[in-house]
Amino acid sequence: MSERDALLQEIKSKAVVHGDFVLSSGKRASWYVDLRRVTLDAVAAPLVGRVMLDVTADLDYEAVGGLTLGADPVATAMLHAAAARGRALDAFVVRKAGKAHGLQRRIEGPDVAGRRVLAVEDTSTTGGSVLAAVEALREAGAEVVAVATIVERGAAARIAAEGLEYRHPYTVDDLGMTAGD
Repeated sequence: MSERDALLQEIKSKAVVHGDFVLSSGKRASWYVDLRRVTLDAVAAPLVGRVMLDVTADLDYEAVGGLTLGADPVATAMLHAAAARGRALDAFVVRKAGKAHGLQRRIEGPDVAGRRVLAVEDTSTTGGSVLAAVEALREAGAEVVAVATIVERGAAARIAAEGLEYRHPYTVDDLGMTAGD
C-alpha cells in the first residue's frame, strides 16, 4: 500500500465523525473531519509529513506553517519528514492576533521575511483560516508560493481567486463524502 493510501485509511478510520456540526466557517455539516486525530497520532502524523512533502515536491519553499492550531501539527510533521529525507525545512506558527508582550510577534519561529514559504492547514472549507495566514505572511515580507491542505473541503475556488496555487492530496470525495453533505 502506498503512503498516500495508508494515510487515507488513517483519515477514514480515525478522523471522520458523523453528527450535526457547525464548522469554523459558520456552515452546518452532517459530518466533520477532525484531522487532529490524525496529525497528532503516532502512526498517522509521520505519514502526514511525507504525503504533504510529496504533494508539494515540485514547489520551491524553505519554510512551512499556517494559522494556529490546524496548521501546527501539519507543519511540524513536514519539518520532521523533510529532515528524515536530508532536507532542511523550517516551520512557523501564525497567531490569530499579534502578542501584546515579549517580542510582540504574530509569526513565531524562524523569521519569514524575504523567504519562500508554503501556507498549510489540515482541512479547508472556505479558505478563511489559511488565507488569514497568507495575509499575515505577506505583511511579514514572506513570499507565499502556494497553499496546501490535507483535505480539500470546498476552498479551492476562493484560494484560486486569490491567485494562489493550491495543493491537497485528498478531497471529500476521497473520504466517500461530498462537500454538500
